Amino acid sequence: MAELESVAVEKLFFEGAVSLEEGPGWIRAWRIPFEERGLFPPEDGVPWQAQKGSGVRLRFRTDSSHIGLDFLPVLPEDGGQDEVDPRRYDLTIDGELVGSKAVKHGDEQVVFENVPGDDRIVELWLNVHAPTRIRGLLLEPGAAAEAAPDDRPRWTTYGSSITNCRGAHSPARTWPAIVARRHGLNLTCLGLGGQCHLDPMAARLIRDLPADFISLKIGINVMGASSLSPRTFRPAIIGMVKLIREKHPDTPMVIISPLGSSPWESTLNEVGFTLQGMRAEVEDGYRRLVNAGDSRLVYVSGLDLFSEEDARNYSEDLVHPNGAGYELVGENFSRVVMSRIEL
Repeated sequence: MAELESVAVEKLFFEGAVSLEEGPGWIRAWRIPFEERGLFPPEDGVPWQAQKGSGVRLRFRTDSSHIGLDFLPVLPEDGGQDEVDPRRYDLTIDGELVGSKAVKHGDEQVVFENVPGDDRIVELWLNVHAPTRIRGLLLEPGAAAEAAPDDRPRWTTYGSSITNCRGAHSPARTWPAIVARRHGLNLTCLGLGGQCHLDPMAARLIRDLPADFISLKIGINVMGASSLSPRTFRPAIIGMVKLIREKHPDTPMVIISPLGSSPWESTLNEVGFTLQGMRAEVEDGYRRLVNAGDSRLVYVSGLDLFSEEDARNYSEDLVHPNGAGYELVGENFSRVVMSRIEL
């Protein structure tokens, strides 16, 4: 392979990021406003999850047939070896996956060789497990890299680790990435492992982001942490939607109840919730909003995306889909949800 040279990454290359942090010789994408990270406590919750690269990609036009990324090794505070190995990065062209590469703990580069095409727009998808501090793009000497802003319809999706998709085969094969690539959407993924609790700051963030389509997959973290009760869950759903509607009054929005998970379907958590009861509350919150005049809101049962039977076949812990399971969620979301959305 020819010697590659490092080229500075322009801020305009980033898609799917909410903000950017600049350090000495590196840049990192965040999925919350970096300067306001202290307003998303606790620090080992939302801020830690928001540094991960789910849905974040570098989008640019280049004539280089070898394309790579130069980055700082993952630091111990980024989770350590167990958290980040193996890390995987993907390269897509026109939504098609043309390369997927794994790197191990301590590596500082990933390179895709013999990329097809001449002058083309590529998207380099960042790892979903851990933060990536990017030092530069690796290109053939003399090759160009120019920003190629994504003018496709913008989709913001909010959820738990099942939306972050750590267990996906690779970054471009998370279920949101599958849907975005298939339907030509500019994805911003707010999947935050363990942190989907309908926080007001999350609602404000979604409200303030540009979006042509919004989806909220809610419930499983509330169930696991007993963070909201039957008294507070429905009001939190209604409050989140109404906050978002302050700046997105007519944007198509989907509310999705929890996916199938047999350990929780009929077992009470500490505040008296089951997943069956939670789905009924999500649907009731949806109906109240529709009855109050929200004509652009859609409800989807999580069981239509990933049933209890699916969990038995495609999940090791009966909660989180495996790689094939995330592919199935993406296929079902395309079939069940996108057929009901007018962009």
